[in-house]
Amino acid sequence: MSENFYQRILVWWRAFRYHFVPPSIFPATLGATISWAVNQTFNPIIFFLVLFAVVINHLALNMTDDYYDYKHSVDQLKSGEKNPYTGGSGTLSSKQIQPQHMRTAFTLCYTITIIIGIYLTIKIGWPILAFGLIGIFCSLFYTMPPIQISHHGIGELTQLINFGTIIGLGSYYTQAQTISLEVFLATLPLGIMLFSMITINEIPDYQTDKQAGKLTLIARYGKKTGVKIYILSWIITYTLIIIASTLQLITPISLISLASIPLVYRSIKQLKQHYDNPIEMAPANLDMIKAHSITSLGLIAAYAIQSLINGANNQQLAIILILLAIFYIPAVFPLLKKQ
Repeated sequence: MSENFYQRILVWWRAFRYHFVPPSIFPATLGATISWAVNQTFNPIIFFLVLFAVVINHLALNMTDDYYDYKHSVDQLKSGEKNPYTGGSGTLSSKQIQPQHMRTAFTLCYTITIIIGIYLTIKIGWPILAFGLIGIFCSLFYTMPPIQISHHGIGELTQLINFGTIIGLGSYYTQAQTISLEVFLATLPLGIMLFSMITINEIPDYQTDKQAGKLTLIARYGKKTGVKIYILSWIITYTLIIIASTLQLITPISLISLASIPLVYRSIKQLKQHYDNPIEMAPANLDMIKAHSITSLGLIAAYAIQSLINGANNQQLAIILILLAIFYIPAVFPLLKKQ
């Protein structure tokens, strides 16, 4: 009985695809950290609620994507032929989870997210509702009919906006009750990196997406174009960080986030060689995930250092970093096992 329960937990954990959740955690943390570093305003309970809400919403997005891809016969490659960093969880096609159960799960997740959003709106102000509605819309209708954003070659752009500036500015607003150009510029690279991640993850799924009518950017324009888009998006990411740091539009300490460049270079090299082979290009996908994490954590660390320079309360900063670790560390273990 206990072993069976444990196996069910593992199945649902795989369905959550928690290793893809950090793109929500990072901008939420960066927004709160900037508020503390620049304004010395920070409410730990509000920050926890924001982190919890974006994580739950991302789990809902992952399951919604799984559910509707399954309904439309997308991602039908056998597990032994799949790139482990792309496609769905496989829990529906393998009959480990019934579709109606997954639908119930992601509906519950969206409901929890909405409840938290309503509470924050009442407590803080109506702008929170705007940020929340954009986030829910981009997640719910990414693959859900009748809109199906991901099927029309614009899903990547909506997620760029959502997983960078929307989450980042929303998190910042819950702490500072205002928005700023600095937060916009600091969190925009996170959205562009998420765009890069989606792009490289779509390359192995080119054939199945196209056959199922899921016309992503890659399905529309091809793998070679996808490689070029991937490279260009990283160039834009680093250029933005360098220019904004040099002009002191964001803290100059942000340049430490460039430590991810060697991983990006290796990822591009692998992608150029193996973009036609989903299995062989898997290391490029993994390096993309690592580079995203290192760059994001570098930006967060930059503002953590800036907060210390500005004389902010160390205990409050410790709370930010502890909560970041609690939500982020579980995402690392599945990736370690795949190496």
